[in-house]
Amino acid sequence: MKSSQLIDLLFPRRCPVCDDIVIPKGRKICPDCLKQLSFVTNPVCKKCGKKVISTDVEYCFDCTRHKRSFESGRALIHYDETAKMSMAKIKYKNKREYLDFYGEAIAVRYEKWISRIKPDVLIPVPVHPTRQRERGFNQAHILACRIGESVAIPVESGMLLRNKKTVPQKGLNPAQRLKNLEEAFVLGNVTTGVETVLLIDDIYTTGSTIEACTRALKRAGIKKIYFLTICIGLGQ
Repeated sequence: MKSSQLIDLLFPRRCPVCDDIVIPKGRKICPDCLKQLSFVTNPVCKKCGKKVISTDVEYCFDCTRHKRSFESGRALIHYDETAKMSMAKIKYKNKREYLDFYGEAIAVRYEKWISRIKPDVLIPVPVHPTRQRERGFNQAHILACRIGESVAIPVESGMLLRNKKTVPQKGLNPAQRLKNLEEAFVLGNVTTGVETVLLIDDIYTTGSTIEACTRALKRAGIKKIYFLTICIGLGQ
């Protein structure tokens, strides 16, 4: 018996939606559960990638009201109840294996877009060291590694650090969220010659986290910042 077969026998892959053992073997998500995910489709906001009502609308309501320092971003699925439960299992139930599916799906869906923007590196959005010790991992870093393996782009987790443990963002408005994140992100070891980066995170809602990361990177002279996330909030 091959080692991969033994691992699959002892630790069968579980579905990121229903958490049951995936059938048929070899897949990373149940076929029926795949249909429950609300994938983002066009038309989307030209800046953040949120769904908009028609092709005549260039930007979502949030992006018309708030300055965006990043170039643009994209997401895989809408942040609905199904997605919320899946993300919660990853972060709080140590279901990091679910990131294998999401990373692969993102790479397949946005391979051409990534090739077009030509990022030098992928940078996972960092979490505070105390939070990472509590959780045991940074989901954005694992996701970035999965995507990086698929598209052959290096991951630089040391370029951006989080030195401030902020209060929970839930319940804060966009302005309060951005203020809460001010100075939370600092520069680490900036790789020479990097001009374009692709930020990787699990969820985009108001954009405050991505904006704060972007501003920190631009202070280091990075010219273009894009982002990719698993989930994105619904446009208004």
